[in-house]
Amino acid sequence: MRYRVRSERRSNTMGLDGTIYVLSDTGNNAGAEIWPALGFNCYHWQAPWKNKVLDLLYADPQMFVGAKPSRSGIPVLFPFPNRIRDGRYSWKGKDYQLALNDSASKNAIHGWVCRHPWRVVEQGADDASAWLVGEFRASLEAPESRSLWPADYQLRLTYRLTERRLRLEATVSNPDSTPLPFGLAYHPYFQVPFVAGSQEADYWVESSAREYWELRDNLPTGKRKPVDASRDLTKGKHVTELSLDDVLSDMEGAPPAQADALCWRGSVRLGPAGVGVEVLTSPAFRELVVFTPANRQAVCLEPYTCTSDAINLQQRGIDAGLLVLDPGAQWHGTVELAIVQDEE
Repeated sequence: MRYRVRSERRSNTMGLDGTIYVLSDTGNNAGAEIWPALGFNCYHWQAPWKNKVLDLLYADPQMFVGAKPSRSGIPVLFPFPNRIRDGRYSWKGKDYQLALNDSASKNAIHGWVCRHPWRVVEQGADDASAWLVGEFRASLEAPESRSLWPADYQLRLTYRLTERRLRLEATVSNPDSTPLPFGLAYHPYFQVPFVAGSQEADYWVESSAREYWELRDNLPTGKRKPVDASRDLTKGKHVTELSLDDVLSDMEGAPPAQADALCWRGSVRLGPAGVGVEVLTSPAFRELVVFTPANRQAVCLEPYTCTSDAINLQQRGIDAGLLVLDPGAQWHGTVELAIVQDEE
């Protein structure tokens, strides 16, 4: 069998279960490492290219000794991505107040699942892929948060490794008796440079987005505007030209004809036509956050199903992308990170 899954133990200073799952391709140097106790975070992904190995994800060197779980690898953001203004919202006549845990201590940020351990419920491998499945249910994994969201929820996520792809297959279930509002996002930190011997200035970022959400104090006003010169990535820009933490929208092109087909959202490449990694998503991931973090050799292309503060914006009559799931219902969505080859 070409693909394998194994587990290892890593020491850490946070008192977390140190079990790491390693997905590997025995036919080449493709592999991924996932830490279920740190929000089911895939913090390492590598893939072969010519005679090199691409090391694609940035991981904080302090990750095992107390670094924030939202600053490495692929944090999973749920049931809301990014910020909720002042940590406050109302739903069905009830007011909620969340902890103010963004960097300015002014807003709630990124939900709960990236900060809590997950349950591993399945693992496997065959000649086509290796996979690991984790589950997070609010009432089980984070019971202290249950009163802070209108309904209980379960998120089931599969990481699937193939030779040149890392696929994230999500199912959201509503096990409650009341509707579940939610947004799902991923926050991949693509390491720059990810090819040995290259430099940060050699890398380009692309996206098809034609609009962006106007932000004030990192929160959307509710207005979307055409991308300006600093945010227009349709023809690509050098990483060193960018200083962004923006929610882009209106991705070019119609949704695919096939229900299970994926849409191209953006890429990070070594040179404008060189090897790189591209982000493909189900149509429901309608926004893309582009973030160039300071003091980290990384650029983030983050697929979102909704914009920041969606639960408040939606109730103002603004189409912010908030999803609502009826009791007993399920929602499915896929994100794929794929190696794109340079032109020969």
